[in-house]
Amino acid sequence: MKFVLQYQWEIFITIEVLLFVMLLLFGATRYFFQLKKTSFAFFISFIGLILFEALLALLVYKQTGEISTFQIVIIVFIFYAFTFGIADFRKLDRSMRKKIGEWRGVELLTEKDYVIIERNANPKYIARKYRWTSAIHFIVFIIVQAIFWTIGTNGIDEWAGYIRDLSWIESGSAAQSPYPNDTTYAIGVIWTIVFVVDFIWSWSYTFFPNKPK
Repeated sequence: MKFVLQYQWEIFITIEVLLFVMLLLFGATRYFFQLKKTSFAFFISFIGLILFEALLALLVYKQTGEISTFQIVIIVFIFYAFTFGIADFRKLDRSMRKKIGEWRGVELLTEKDYVIIERNANPKYIARKYRWTSAIHFIVFIIVQAIFWTIGTNGIDEWAGYIRDLSWIESGSAAQSPYPNDTTYAIGVIWTIVFVVDFIWSWSYTFFPNKPK
């Protein structure tokens, strides 16, 4: 366990690299070499690595007794893998089938795939999709932050004080913030940064749309 605690970030990065390699091997063996059983083994390995990340976070928590940035990062990656990651995997899968099909001189894409590809090339559709996802992210973000602040403060009046004076952000401590403890403080701050970046990125497709392909 000392090894795990000492090299937890290195282990996590190695797992992330292996996850990407498993995806590439899945596509290559399934569509280029037509080895469906082998490709299924790589897919199972991919799922196994994600579960191993969850186990790693649990082991570190049991040893330290506290939730750290390390566990938060793993939770975010796992959440992504089973939500937005699914759509990204399908997009990568279609892209690999298109490229491999061109190399082999065979058609690996279905009519439905072409409809989806054409739809995803439409700037209006992309902008609308990101507006919806940003709206959902905003609602979830506000609800969870409100729960944290409700637990850590004595009411709306105290909320207003923290909103007017944001100097508590620079303190880096939950004691001077509206959050009840260091764990929720870390989650709240990191999530706020992620939310702001995601919100700007999502709405950039509306204000600065790509040219139709």
